[in-house]
Amino acid sequence: MIVKAIRTRVFKEGELLLPFVDRYVKKLNDGSILVVTSKIVSLSEGNVREIKSSRTREELIKEESEFAMRTKYTWLTIKDGMVMSSAGIDESNANGKIVLLPRDSFKTAEHLRRELMKRHHIKNLGIIITDSRLLPLRAGVVGVALGWSGFSGVRDYRGKPDIFGRILKLSRTDLADSLATAAVAVMGEGAEQQPLALITGAPVEFKEKIDKRELSIDIKEDIYQPLFEKIKKIKLKE
Repeated sequence: MIVKAIRTRVFKEGELLLPFVDRYVKKLNDGSILVVTSKIVSLSEGNVREIKSSRTREELIKEESEFAMRTKYTWLTIKDGMVMSSAGIDESNANGKIVLLPRDSFKTAEHLRRELMKRHHIKNLGIIITDSRLLPLRAGVVGVALGWSGFSGVRDYRGKPDIFGRILKLSRTDLADSLATAAVAVMGEGAEQQPLALITGAPVEFKEKIDKRELSIDIKEDIYQPLFEKIKKIKLKE
């Protein structure tokens, strides 16, 4: 698998997304996956707010969240079925403004996929809209797929044997987020100006229709849920 970041000029607020992609992605081969950072999607939608005060930011976080709890360093929130900091609201590379998450990353991904397939005359194309996330007890961010199109986001091993013939009961691979992380690693988080990336040779199953809930699980079934309930009783080793 090859992941290549694409350097561009600075994307402007209110700019059309598809012509921008066309300008920097001259050729798409069948079986490619185009990765687009969520920030330029939000900028294209005008999903941006002025920072008038710290209160403005807090009000936006609560408004954008399904659940919001203030913690020592940030707001711990749930939005679109995902745990994230401050409802994904971002001030980095925003020129003094606040950039919210895209309104519907799955819809944007599907629109881009259909238009680009027509332009490049290909049958199999994947699109991923990415953002960055922190993992519990780990420093630094990884990529996450806010939305994707054109391929199955999960590989299911349940009911299949391992190398010793043992039937797997729980194993699944989160392909959408794994590919997002690979892309974010080369796209960067600072001044790289690489909001696009192209993945070739990805181990995915291309498909026309996807289930955008395929990676979602009930919070009561989350493997970390019991840990968080008892976190005050846990003393971590230095």
